[in-house]
Amino acid sequence: MDKNLKTILIVLAILVVLTPLGLLATGETFGEWSNEELKEKLGYVPPSLESLSSLWSAPMPDYTVPGLEGSFAMDAIGYIITAIIGGGLSIGALYLIGKLMASNKTE
Repeated sequence: MDKNLKTILIVLAILVVLTPLGLLATGETFGEWSNEELKEKLGYVPPSLESLSSLWSAPMPDYTVPGLEGSFAMDAIGYIITAIIGGGLSIGALYLIGKLMASNKTE
């Protein structure tokens, strides 16, 4: 395995393990506001944002895995699982994009 790739994977693994630290934070998460929260903060919801809000709903809202809610430990495991899934999807997408760009370059 390439040394750079190994280093990147080690750093990603450390970040995945550290994701439950977000559970210790108090207050709200910046930018993860519902339409109601946005209206409370700004006084209005931009019409285009309001129309798009019904287009997508998170498959794992609040970084939870169904059945793993309740205690801090279970929530932490849910955070780690969602981090692994999100990281895996991101790495997979970047890998595919890289392969597509490399194949276009050789043609």
